Amino acid sequence: MHAVGLITEYNPLHNGHRYHLETAKRLTDADCTVVVMSGNWLQRGEPAILDKWTRAKLALQAGADLVVELPVFYATQPAHLFARGGVELLSALGVAQLVFGAEHPELDFGRLATALAGASGDFSHYNATYATQFNAALKAATGVTLTHANDMLGFCYYVANHHLAHPMQLLPIKRQRVAHGEEKIADSHFASGTAVRAAAFKRDWVAIEPVVPASTLIQLQTQRLQCWDDFWPFLQYQLLTVNVAQSGQYDQMAEGLEYRMREKAQTATSFTDFLHQVKSKRYTYTRLQRVATAALLQLTQREVQTAQAHNYVRLLGFNATGQAYLHQVKKDLPVPLYTKINKDLRLHGLNLDYRAGRVYQLVNGASQDLYRQPWRL
Repeated sequence: MHAVGLITEYNPLHNGHRYHLETAKRLTDADCTVVVMSGNWLQRGEPAILDKWTRAKLALQAGADLVVELPVFYATQPAHLFARGGVELLSALGVAQLVFGAEHPELDFGRLATALAGASGDFSHYNATYATQFNAALKAATGVTLTHANDMLGFCYYVANHHLAHPMQLLPIKRQRVAHGEEKIADSHFASGTAVRAAAFKRDWVAIEPVVPASTLIQLQTQRLQCWDDFWPFLQYQLLTVNVAQSGQYDQMAEGLEYRMREKAQTATSFTDFLHQVKSKRYTYTRLQRVATAALLQLTQREVQTAQAHNYVRLLGFNATGQAYLHQVKKDLPVPLYTKINKDLRLHGLNLDYRAGRVYQLVNGASQDLYRQPWRL
């Protein structure tokens, strides 16, 4: 059996994601589709609208054969680390091809990645965001800038893939009609995740129904939907009570930001208000959300970097095809395979994911890790 891989969030799974799955299978004629999916905390530094178990089941129902979790120490990182974590897992699982969506699939991502590899710069100047500095370096090296989210992520997949001992074949496909982050549902079949989430919080099921699979609509209508405002009281408590010497150690915290965040937590009335008060030219809202996630989960830079050196496969679900493929590759897995969290793993090997799940569970109410078994469809 040979497999095609996808790196996803499914927040929530919509028709564009289903198109991605179907196209990946058609392009590669793969026997098995392996999905690496973020858990309950996402790359933009926010909680998933539906928990990881619900989203994994939706992925299987939409055509995935095997779903594994991208650990929180990669899932909540900037694009280059998010991509590295996902690519590492697909490679560990013996996947031959990675298919991803891009705004401009015609770009020669491989050439861009090779060209920037020789560029210098640490992108740490105080007068611009990381993205601005990165694109300045890319333009200087190649004459190209990447201003669209999925183009940038695709570029990062190529960089991560380049460092593998046995690189995969990477296949970009065109995103369908709707721009990433489009805030309104204006198409009869496709919508961005942003627009679907906004409509779901308004319970506008008529608008959502044409742009998501029926199984997604049912879950949105019946499950507890999470957003940052649900977790704001917990974050505010953390920022007001934890010593700044400790909060300064949180992952992606830098340049005295811990003092600014603690000060603004004194007066902020909501998470959105807090972000507006903390925002400066140096930091994007996404960066601030990722730092807020690290603060909420008390993820330190040291433990995140240590965990990134010890990646693992956490199984969330599979069907008969996925089970057969897993049986084929598991004897050669270069990383540990976990099918459930017991009391020992929650304290050691899976500590960070267990911590992230327990915090999410404070709002969601459903057990996220301890003794949960993968879905078998």
